[in-house]
Amino acid sequence: MPCTTNPNLTELQKLAQRGALARLRAALAVGTVTLVVGRNGAIAFKGWRDNGGVSDLCAYRAIANSPELRRALARAEVTSGNRINPQAIASGLHSHDGGSTWSTH
Repeated sequence: MPCTTNPNLTELQKLAQRGALARLRAALAVGTVTLVVGRNGAIAFKGWRDNGGVSDLCAYRAIANSPELRRALARAEVTSGNRINPQAIASGLHSHDGGSTWSTH
């Protein structure tokens, strides 16, 4: 999993991150967290507060093939009128406020 490859993470931190990703998948399934696709093609999870230190980009990469994320992505692309841009995601473009502003810091 991309989030837990940092060699400085303890086993407890890795466990917390795995739990946060499982909760994200469940929240996407019931709709309490939504995926946002910006005009630039980057993504953010709106409403995801209990992230266990996992960034939106890391979470996207970790659960990219899950049915919950695929449904949320299709819904977000239709709703926003924007398509996901793999280059924007690879460059690290992200949002800390649910998609209102974007940066690569």
